[in-house]
Amino acid sequence: MVLIMKEEADSTSALGKDFELPQMKTEYTLADEFELSGVGLHSGALAKVRVLPDSTGKGRYFVRTDLPGSPIIPAHWKYVRQTVLSTELANENASVRTVEHLLAALAAMGVDNARIEIDGPEVPLLDGSAKLWAEAIADVGLSETKTTSSPPCLSLTSPIWVHEGDAFVAALPAEKTRFSYAIDFELPAIGQQWYSWVLSPSSFITEIAPARTFGLAHQIDQLLAQGLIKGGSLDNALVCGAEGWLNPPLRFANEPVRHKILDLVGDISLLGKFPSAHIIAYKASHKLHVQLFQSLIGV
Repeated sequence: MVLIMKEEADSTSALGKDFELPQMKTEYTLADEFELSGVGLHSGALAKVRVLPDSTGKGRYFVRTDLPGSPIIPAHWKYVRQTVLSTELANENASVRTVEHLLAALAAMGVDNARIEIDGPEVPLLDGSAKLWAEAIADVGLSETKTTSSPPCLSLTSPIWVHEGDAFVAALPAEKTRFSYAIDFELPAIGQQWYSWVLSPSSFITEIAPARTFGLAHQIDQLLAQGLIKGGSLDNALVCGAEGWLNPPLRFANEPVRHKILDLVGDISLLGKFPSAHIIAYKASHKLHVQLFQSLIGV
């Protein structure tokens, strides 16, 4: 409820019955700041991240503190630059890569607004999951804010989908936000996996955030030759070969598909608000994730 002082009410009446004051909406930011450091998956560069409260209604945004002028990069779909094995955001000459795990943790834990200061080109991979990000958010807690510029929550009236070959991502009308994912790998240790999850902060911490990124042993040399996964190791990524996992045990029997949901949540968070929809993906990628929300907003 917005309370209007009597003087405000009188002046409002004088403007006419059709005049309406901006409606205040409740959003959340962090109750305190936290800091984590580590190496980036692809760059191998060490970076420190400070995540701070922000009550200005700017949403979630990155600040490259290592660059002149500390340029801002909004965590918004308009700033997606590339999606090769991770999602990269850019604003003019400033960029930040592999944003999906941190953004998934912030958005799924209910943090609408946050200032993310980073002194390098890539968000640290940490243990390969969003577990440490989610735990840090839970430790500091949330603080309520009021804003008139809250982004709208999309509500679908009909299904929408994008595909590439047999891989696809679809969004169906639904009362609750749900993410479902299926993967299919020839390697027996992964095989076919399916998982479905309804958005909630408490279950994100236990069911999605701990799922680590994974790779295939036979692709490592090729990716390194392309200048990728320079910071990858058996300490921050699961690696699967023909004989099975090189660094067990897994945190979940279906940890790979849960990690795909983690990536999807982080990418969809770039809409600002999660849509009221059931989002279903099969053998998809960051590229298809981004194409889906571009279709949702008609880009």
